[in-house]
Amino acid sequence: MRYFLVVFFAVSLVPVFNLPCMAAGPDHAGVVKSVVGDVAILRNGTPIKAAAHMKLLKGDQIRTGSNGKVGMIFEDDTVISVGPDSRVVIEDFLFQPSEKRLSFITRIIQGTVSYLSGQIAKLAPNLVRIETPQATVGLRGTHVLIKVD
Repeated sequence: MRYFLVVFFAVSLVPVFNLPCMAAGPDHAGVVKSVVGDVAILRNGTPIKAAAHMKLLKGDQIRTGSNGKVGMIFEDDTVISVGPDSRVVIEDFLFQPSEKRLSFITRIIQGTVSYLSGQIAKLAPNLVRIETPQATVGLRGTHVLIKVD
């Protein structure tokens, strides 16, 4: 009986001590859905050849060549497609809706991008931004096409 009580007590404490880990959310911002041609992810200064199902992290820079295109799906269901000769940076991504911790900031350095908003834009539209060298676009739940020369 004593053994049973010790095991029961220990197992019941596991969720309590694991709360910070459970509240942290996914370890990535999204995944690469499709790749055509030359596409690389610049992560911590190191280029990595992009492939389908590859995880995307906050801070990643997505680079496409003259024949490159990439489709990405983020954890909040945002869909971003990047055309040839483009560079896009995932500046910030935070999706923890139960804790109201949300943020999605993307910077387009050059090229063409199609953006279809996800749950963050619906829950907190003021926390979603697309930055370009000339302007910052606030999104209110929509689909936009952006070209930066």
